[in-house]
This record gives sequence, C-alpha cells and structure tokens, in this order.
Amino acid sequence: MNSHLFQSSYLALLMILLSVHFPSSSLAADDENFKNCGQPFQCSNFTDLRYPFWGGNRPKFCGHPRFQLDCQGKPPILTIKSRQYRVLAINDSSADSPFLQVARNEFYDTNCPQDLYNATLDTNYFNYVTDTEDLTLYYGCQTLPGVSALVPTQFNCTVSGSTTPSPNYFLPTGMPINTSCNSIVNVRVNQTAAQSLTNSSNLRQVLEIGFGLQWEANNTSCSKCVGTSGVCGSDSTSGSFVCYCVDGPHPVSCNTTGPTGNEKRDGSGSDSMSMQIGLPIAGAVIAGIGLGWAIFACRQKRKRVAAESAQAAESKDIVSSAPLTKGLTTTPSTNLSHSIPSYRSSKSEFGKASTYFGAQIFSYAELEEATNYFDPSRELGDGGFGTVYYGKLQDGRIVAVKRLYENNFKRVEQFMNEVEILTRLRHVNLVTLYGCTSKRSRELLLVYEFIPNGTVADHLHGRKSNSGLLSWPVRLGIAMETAEALAYLHASDIIHRDVKTNNILLDNDFHVKVADFGLSRLFPNDVTHVSTAPQGTPGYVDPEYYQCYQLTERSDVYSFGVVLIELISSKQAVDTNRDRQEINLANMAINKIQNHTLNELVDPDLGFETNSSVRRMATLVAELAFRCLQMERDMRPSMEEVLKALKRIKNEEMNGGQDAEVVDIVIEDDVGLLKGNPPPLSPDSTATDKRVSNSYTSFSSG
Repeated sequence: MNSHLFQSSYLALLMILLSVHFPSSSLAADDENFKNCGQPFQCSNFTDLRYPFWGGNRPKFCGHPRFQLDCQGKPPILTIKSRQYRVLAINDSSADSPFLQVARNEFYDTNCPQDLYNATLDTNYFNYVTDTEDLTLYYGCQTLPGVSALVPTQFNCTVSGSTTPSPNYFLPTGMPINTSCNSIVNVRVNQTAAQSLTNSSNLRQVLEIGFGLQWEANNTSCSKCVGTSGVCGSDSTSGSFVCYCVDGPHPVSCNTTGPTGNEKRDGSGSDSMSMQIGLPIAGAVIAGIGLGWAIFACRQKRKRVAAESAQAAESKDIVSSAPLTKGLTTTPSTNLSHSIPSYRSSKSEFGKASTYFGAQIFSYAELEEATNYFDPSRELGDGGFGTVYYGKLQDGRIVAVKRLYENNFKRVEQFMNEVEILTRLRHVNLVTLYGCTSKRSRELLLVYEFIPNGTVADHLHGRKSNSGLLSWPVRLGIAMETAEALAYLHASDIIHRDVKTNNILLDNDFHVKVADFGLSRLFPNDVTHVSTAPQGTPGYVDPEYYQCYQLTERSDVYSFGVVLIELISSKQAVDTNRDRQEINLANMAINKIQNHTLNELVDPDLGFETNSSVRRMATLVAELAFRCLQMERDMRPSMEEVLKALKRIKNEEMNGGQDAEVVDIVIEDDVGLLKGNPPPLSPDSTATDKRVSNSYTSFSSG
C-alpha cells in the first residue's frame, strides 16, 4: 500500500471521528470570550494592557468593573470614587503587588485648579505605596512674612491673566500654617520627589510626577487562572471573577469545574454526556489506527535503511579503489550552540544536547536534584524576579540556579529575554548562562556559572561589609570592569535597565561579572524606546524616565553613576534612616560635591583624609559620577566615554598622579575640586533646585 495513500486515509478517518463525537456547539459562546480577552489591547499610549483593565474597544467582561480606562486622552484616565486620575505607568510584573503610577487629573496641568477638594481611595481595591506622602496646599491665606522667610513655599495662582492677591503656600503634612486660608487641600505625591521641594518653581513638576498605587483585583485568582493557560475576566452580569478557558468559563482556574458543575452554562448536559461516551470510543479507534500506521511506517523504514546500506557499501568500494586526494580538509558544520562550553551532556526534556537559543535545556527534575530540592539553606540571594540557589549538576559543575517566582506570561517574557541576550553575548565581565528549562516546564529555571564571592552590595553595605577587602584599588577595578561590560552591551545594542551593585557579582579575585538581564532590551537605532511600566530599582532609575517614559543607554549611565557613588561612599542607594534630604544617595552626592564637602561622603576607611593618591582618585571618580547623574540625559557622557575616563584615572594612579590631562569629559582643564576651586558647573547650574531634584526613586518592577 502506498504510504501517502495510507496517511491520507488515516487523516480522513480521524476527521470523521472527531466530527461525529465532538459536537460543534459545545465550545461556541464561551470560546469567543477566551479569544476576545486573550489578546492585549491598546489604550492611548499603553499598548500591552490586560486584566483588570478595560475600556475603549475592550469589552467590560475582559476586565474588572472598577478598572475602566478612558482612552480618549493621553495619558488615559482612571476614575476612583468619582475622582479622575491620569495613569502615567502600569506595572503588573509582580502578581503579589502590581501597581500604578497616577497623578490627580485636576492638578496635572496646574497647581491652582478651579475645584479644590480632597480625594480618597477605594481601599477595597487600591492602597498607596510606601514612598508617598500628603502635600498640603493652602489657598487664599493671609500674608505671613515670617512663614515665607523661614520656608520659601509661597506660590501664585493666575486667573484670567492676573495674579491673585492673597498668597498660597505648600507645606508637608504636619506643618500647618497658623492663619486663616480660604481652602486647604491635601494632595498625594511621591515622597522622594517632595523632598526636593525648596520653592514653588518645581511644585508643578512634583504634582505631575504623581504617586504610586498598589491594586488588588482578584490578583491571586488571576494568577492561578493564567498559570493554567486561562484568561482573566469577569461575569458580565454579576461582575465576579471568571477564568475563561478553551472549554469555557471556570470559577478560578482551568483545572476546576465550570459555574454549574460539569455542565455547560446553558444547563444542558447532553453535549457533555456525548463527549463522555464518544471520547473513549474515538480514542480506542484512533489508537488502533495509530498502531497500524506505526507498524506500516516501521516496515517502510526498514526497507529504506536496507536500500541505503546497500548503496553506501557500493559507494565505499568505489571510493576505496580511487587514489586519496592530497591535502583534503573538511569544514566543521555550524552549530547554534558552538559558543557554549563543552561539557558532558546532562539529561534533557527534549533529548540529549537539546538547546534553546543555543543554551542547553535542563529538565526540572535534574535541577531540583542539583539544588537538593531547592533547599532554603542553599539560597544565594533573593532578586527582583526570583530566588537563586547553589547547585551541583550531575556532570560535576557548580552552578547558580535562578528560580523565577511565577510562571505567568510576564515571567516567560523575562525568562526568554535573558536567555536570548546571554546566549548571544560573550564577555569576560558578563555572567555565563549554562542553560535553562523549557519555557513549558513546570517552573522557569535559569542555570548560570557560580560566582563565589557575592555581590558588590554585599561587600559595600551587606553581609561582607566588615571584611575590609574592598580597598580603593579594588573598588576602582570594579568600576572599570563594570564599565567595560556596560560599554560592550551598548555596543551590542542592548540596554541593561537594572544596573545596581546587587547585580554586579564578584569572583574570588574580585573580578566583575554583571548579571540579571531580565529587564534588558535590544534597542535598534531606528526604534523609539518607550516603556509603559516602571523599570529598574529605586535610587538607580533615570529621572528623565518620569518625563518621557523612555529608557536609553544613557539611563544605564545614570544608574552607573549611582554605583560609582556607592563605591566611593559604601552607602546604600536609598536609605530611609538618613536625613530627609539624603535618603536618595544621588541627591546626597550632588549636594556634597556642590558644597565642597566630598570628605563627608567618602568612606573614611579608604584613607581619603590621609592618603593623597586616594583623595585625588576619589575626587576624579566623584566628578565623573557627577556628570553621569545629570538630570538631562543628553548632558551625560556615553558609557564608552565613562570607560575611557576611568582608564585615564587608573593610568594616573599608576603614574603617581603625574599625568597633566585627566578626565576630559568632566572638565576641560584641571580638577576644580582637587585644587579647592569651585566645582565644575553643569549646563543647568543656574537652576540648582532642578538638578538637586533630579533623582527620585521609582517603583521597583521587581
């Protein structure tokens, strides 16, 4: 029998059986909801929105009733308890604590709206994040020279081209003005941004930055639904949560029964009964046909192998009788995983030596065994996206296994992103990825080379901070090697987007391995790099991100500037135990440099006061960091320029400080701070308050 004819007959019979035993009406209505809500939708400037949001062309049953967006404006509007808020950013990467960045709509374009009122949240669904506070605005007050002199917080309101005669004030909550005012309004703002308020010039900017809100919209149920390949939605009548699945709606997940037991929503059990009877019969028939096809295919394969063997033997006889070709060479075939180190193969879900983007695929069972079933005593660290465990593979390799927190679509995206980036890059100062599990695995696991000496953060202000091993030369070496890695990434058209001391690993010789590429992105030169969700870690995020929601390679430069200050000071990027104006390390550093008090910033254990070489080098690095921390990203140097500057600083140290030219991107002649002259002024030096307020924390995406 002809093999193609047999196969065609088999497929035809299979289709007939399926059409007989699976009624076409059983999936019709509910499957439409699954399809409609399964795709992300666009609302104004947001392009990848899902549950709980709906609005515009998105039907209500695809979202939560309280999360309707008005998509006509830019940015979109969310209404909470009859009050409108502009949605500036959305971050749903963490199922446990997703959040929004919003600003009160009436204060977005002016600090003097026509209607003045306090707004309250619906605490059943929203809560303020910790980095927020109330700012109290006092309108139409009596003139208070004492208050305005002590606290320059007076601002004017312009109505029909004229300024109102009565003064207005803003003060942090808890500092009331002891006078009568026409109106008093509390407005929620970002706490770190509010710390930079020194006069009225940046009040409007702080109001437009807005504040963070965590939301609760059946978060746990939705996570379970997505984890079973379902789509989150709500019942169009009651508004209660529904998990839309391929076979219809379910209460929580696709592994549970539907709203009325095993029956469909119309109450008819006939379809379900016919499937219960038909499925075993169809399965038996299909299995029988499949067995017959397997036997037939096996016989055909034997015949083909026998014919090929006979032909090969004949060819061998012909070749053996011919003279050998002189100087014959062979070209090795190209392999996708050619750059992966050669190790004895481990077990794999897809068979031996299976790869994904060139990375080896490990089975979940193998990595579970390697980490002693994810023994808590083997935890190496707890990052934004997962926990890292110490492990030992069957082939003897010591590895670090990152276990991502949840297996939802966001985590899969970050997982694939990190695998793709790390398998295409090779640099001595980037961590090596050995492999991963399949994206369809029970859990998403990444397998890295084990870096034994912890992170830079551990040595600066963590569990190893008392070791005294981070001398100034070591710190300068860490700065240079980190800059080398970031310059290489940028040359490869990649933005890291989460540069921080917790993501800089150290080996036993204190050489750098930059890690954690879950947030990284490729940036083709012809694409505008817009991100609709906060990225990075508080204290390290580019302040211009709040203005345009755009991350570029200069955003990494800003974060690296914070790392440089950490290396100089041994202080954390954000520390709420410090004074109000110094909670943010970038703000503290800028103030110290401008006020000629760098000695108050530098770690005293480095010998800044007693060692002239350390003082010279630390001053140069501080000035370089100052340039990296500029408010306007166009005023920051590129990562390549930063690297060259650090190399010049290193060379000066090796030459005993005799080089005439030092950091040319910092200043054009000699170093102002070193000689006691005024510090180099940035282009916006006439607006000190603008620069001082350039660094307020974001809301961590992980």
